[in-house]
Amino acid sequence: MTRTAAGIPVRGNLPSAAGKEPSDTLRLNKRMADLGLCSRREADDWISKGWVRVNGQVAEMGLQVLPTDRIEVDRQAQGQQEQQVTILLNKPMGYVSGQAEDGHTPAVALINPRTHWREDTSRTRFTPGQLRGIAPCGRLDIDSVGLLVLTQDGRVARQLIGEDSTVDKEYLVRVIYGDVEQDVRSAFPEEQLALLNHGLSLDGQKLKPAKVDWQNPEQLRFVLNEGKKRQIRRMCELVGLKVVGLKRIRIGRITLGNLPVGEWRYLGANEKF
Repeated sequence: MTRTAAGIPVRGNLPSAAGKEPSDTLRLNKRMADLGLCSRREADDWISKGWVRVNGQVAEMGLQVLPTDRIEVDRQAQGQQEQQVTILLNKPMGYVSGQAEDGHTPAVALINPRTHWREDTSRTRFTPGQLRGIAPCGRLDIDSVGLLVLTQDGRVARQLIGEDSTVDKEYLVRVIYGDVEQDVRSAFPEEQLALLNHGLSLDGQKLKPAKVDWQNPEQLRFVLNEGKKRQIRRMCELVGLKVVGLKRIRIGRITLGNLPVGEWRYLGANEKF
């Protein structure tokens, strides 16, 4: 652990990647993201404000750095991060998770004082500024419901949807099989269930292993480590199932719990994905 000139703790420099020489360089914003200090976009903002030093010198945008270079961040950047919020929303059907499209309302429109869950234990008070730069971490289709995470914090976004994310997501999925709407489990072949767990491909790429099992005769539980567009619905189509209901109930260690539909709460200071 090293400390900046301002006294803010910063993680130690990254070791050289296996098989690479120390002369290999990366853009400073990527190095900072890899260190877990912030997102690339946030790093660019800090660099433009003169809040980042490399080896004691104020960094310029686009700077290439070595694994051994010392990166220091001004205390103002830490203060900015501490004000950023992460929000957990129980998204209803009919809202899109991202930008407004085809006349449909984005889920962020539900974030206001009237829909703030009254049982939220966070001491954070809502202000309109908390909606500035807030973005969803992952998709939840317009016809799907459940846990949606929106954040201003690039570190959270990277953890949940970054290329190297290992955070899993859990879904409850109601299905029918051809004309079978009741006791689908009895009619659905075991070998097809095995394919849902591992063996399917989408967009020409093999899917990562999943955990898929029956919760009741009409409902499957999916646990995924990736999030391709409409992935569960498309996986089900490949084995002859039709999804008639989809609800996300967990992301990492954070569960939907008793959060009412259409309401939201803050991610607590002691909660981690």
